[in-house]
Amino acid sequence: MDHCSCNALKWILTPIFLLLSVVVMMFLVHLGGDFSVPVLLNMNNTSLANDPGISLHQTHKPSQRSNSSLHNIKQRKRVKMKSRVQRELEKARMVIQEASSNGISVNESMWLDAKEHRIDIYRNRAAFFRSYAEMEKQFRVYVYEEGEPPLVHHGPCKDIYTTEGRFISELEQMQGGLRTRDPRRAHVFFLPFSVTEMVRFLYQPESYDHQPFQRFVADYVRVIASKHPFWNNTNGTDHFMLSCHDWGPHASRGNSQLYENSIRSLCNANISEGFHPYKDVSIPEINLKDGEMPRQLLSPAFPSRTFLAFFAGGVHGPIRQQLLQHWEGRDLTHMPVYNYLTEGLDYYSFMLRSHFCLCPSGYEVASPRIVEAIYSECIPVIISQGYVLPFSDVLRWEAFSISVAVEDIPRLREVLEGFTAEELEKLREGIRTIKQHFVFNNPPKKFDVFHMILHSVWLRRLNVSI
Repeated sequence: MDHCSCNALKWILTPIFLLLSVVVMMFLVHLGGDFSVPVLLNMNNTSLANDPGISLHQTHKPSQRSNSSLHNIKQRKRVKMKSRVQRELEKARMVIQEASSNGISVNESMWLDAKEHRIDIYRNRAAFFRSYAEMEKQFRVYVYEEGEPPLVHHGPCKDIYTTEGRFISELEQMQGGLRTRDPRRAHVFFLPFSVTEMVRFLYQPESYDHQPFQRFVADYVRVIASKHPFWNNTNGTDHFMLSCHDWGPHASRGNSQLYENSIRSLCNANISEGFHPYKDVSIPEINLKDGEMPRQLLSPAFPSRTFLAFFAGGVHGPIRQQLLQHWEGRDLTHMPVYNYLTEGLDYYSFMLRSHFCLCPSGYEVASPRIVEAIYSECIPVIISQGYVLPFSDVLRWEAFSISVAVEDIPRLREVLEGFTAEELEKLREGIRTIKQHFVFNNPPKKFDVFHMILHSVWLRRLNVSI
């Protein structure tokens, strides 16, 4: 080929190659790759400084645009990942709402231990099972690594604060599944501090001063917000804490956004103390004195229930004071009510032999007697004010318990004696169905209390009501 032909070919191909280069780079930028976009000169290969439309000062801007492009690409990747999380949430909302409206559910026989499942136990059975299935498939929790035990990443797994310690422990030990190590994939972020341990190590006894653990919470959130973008991105709305100490609500006041915006999982779920059912989660108070299920309740041999109702406990708060004032020692043969049991009497034996177990609130609304009654298949009698019952977002408590108004305490025996044998058995059948939702397993199992707590958090994150 002669020289002229070569030059002609060059003039034909050069614009094509340049055009292809631009197209390829635009395609790569669209994919979100981490690379700098090269500075393009004009077609005459002359300096931009010689272009009358561009000043010398502006010739430095392509370099700045290159650094800015890197930042913008990373921003787009974050938005893309955020959009992915949002798309997952939107998809879950859609299928749950469809199940709620049309009764479309999953194969439930594969999921629950009970052989028969009564529909009226759940507010919306199809929506609950679909929601749980979506949680297992999509929900991811990120646990912040900041902080040291015992105030963070640790909690008591015995006595009345069992729920707090066991939940923190199980989530900390979880590998994969509902837990993610990649915060960009997370739907919620867990703040793994223990209010019980704060009170133990930071509180001055009998001072009733909440400021030491409020300051700790404030400092912890400040560290999280300064090291990670996630808190500031949402003002804490996709973060959650968990506490079974009575002062959990007080601790959350250490940060106003935690108190107002975040999901607070609390045993002390008292509306009068700022519990918000639309965003907060009520969790059951479980008292495992040595960390294990009481021996009498592991495989209980249910005797004949010879007592109408039973209670034993101290005078904690005005509701118990009224109960003991009217019923303590009044009829120990049919309705034994004690201000603590005398030596030689077994607490769980009374529960196993009673039709009803009285569960009055103490100074705070939650009571471990509710779960102990469920373990004993003794019908819980809820006597409280302002208490949002655990998992009431999905469970119909009226199907396995009864509520008695405080003003009806004087006529308590009359109210309880009004139930027929058939009604009592139906309530106990409900207890047998939901019992698995209040049991801790090691390792956790489907539908147990650990997963039910997470499911309630999942619903708050979805902003879906069942």
